[in-house]
Amino acid sequence: MHSDGVPVGIHDLTFRTTSLQLAHAELARHTGVPTAKYHRGIGQRAMSIPAPDEDVITMAAHAAAAVVERHGADRLRTLIFATETAVDQAKAGGLYVHSLLGLPPHVRVVELKQACYGATAALQFATALVHRDPDEQVLVLASDIARYDLDSPGEPTQGAAAAALLVTARPALLEIDTPSGLFTREVMDFWRPNYRTTALVDGRASVDAYLHALTGAWSDYRARGGTPLPKIHTVCYHQPFTRMAHKAHHHLLRQVGVSAGSQDIAAALAPTTSYNELLGNSYTASLYIALAALLDSGTPHDGATVGLFSYGSGSVAEFLTGTVRPGYRDHLRAEAHRAAVADRRSVSYGAYRDLHGRTLPTDGSRHATAAVTPGPYRLAGIDGHRRIYEVTGPAAGPRQPPTASRTTRTSAPTA
Repeated sequence: MHSDGVPVGIHDLTFRTTSLQLAHAELARHTGVPTAKYHRGIGQRAMSIPAPDEDVITMAAHAAAAVVERHGADRLRTLIFATETAVDQAKAGGLYVHSLLGLPPHVRVVELKQACYGATAALQFATALVHRDPDEQVLVLASDIARYDLDSPGEPTQGAAAAALLVTARPALLEIDTPSGLFTREVMDFWRPNYRTTALVDGRASVDAYLHALTGAWSDYRARGGTPLPKIHTVCYHQPFTRMAHKAHHHLLRQVGVSAGSQDIAAALAPTTSYNELLGNSYTASLYIALAALLDSGTPHDGATVGLFSYGSGSVAEFLTGTVRPGYRDHLRAEAHRAAVADRRSVSYGAYRDLHGRTLPTDGSRHATAAVTPGPYRLAGIDGHRRIYEVTGPAAGPRQPPTASRTTRTSAPTA
């Protein structure tokens, strides 16, 4: 709670993913890796795969539309788009979402990047804006697609999803507490140069950097008067793969001198991993999908303190807490979330590899993407270096008349 006594936090939270998936059992049949190494070793069962006409914009717009449909946009003053899968080096991806949803013009739109930490920075910036003017609302969109080279160690952790968070005063779901703990250290554990479409990662270094950052962020959190760990209901961790959360919680318990077996840790974290084990790594959305899973489980009691650990390679980390608001269960979207996961169509290993190898033209030529997604927004194609998006289903939220600067088209360009 802020010093003026007005609680600020997450009023609404939802996520969407792609329309395709690859099961790890199918992946194992072709890689020769035992299925158990995927299911138990890294804690993953499937990964979301983008169709040719799906990307971080279409996923984010789909998630955002649900929020705008429920709450309207009259009080929305800022949209922050957090991603490390940017579609443009200059233009914020949130501008496409702003156009697709027909949001009012009096909304600032910016994009944030710091690996998987970006959405947490956006959340903190959003709380500060709302604290300054409690009548304003901020929409935070976290959208990413994790892609690694085929046959690389990172391949089984791939995934994709977008989370939408509406930050307001007097939130319905989670009040963001103070203080928080921070830790920053330059390290080359994971990175993606501008000239690459897939990320580079040193797996062992990345796990070590994650745990080192957890130690530093937790120490800073406690030094600033943060809640002792035994008084925290559970901790949602960034989950590049869900077993990483188990490693992290074991590390944190050991740091504070608490002994716990693997079964106790698994029981404590199970409510936070149910979605991510089926979606794969969604980078900056991952932590907030873990939070959605926890809240959808209904296990936190009203007034419970929930921990959030955000880690972005390179690296920046933050440990913060939130207080679960009374009556939060009345505002959840569990049915929509289960449908987003269940409605994905399974693809074969060969089809997955074909999709992985596809790239969009970079020479400015006209290119139409195949119409595959059943979602309400799709990437129709590229024309003169311009990305063309279209609305294909009922668009939630307020609609504005098309303008000359509108980036969407009602039909795909011809090939």
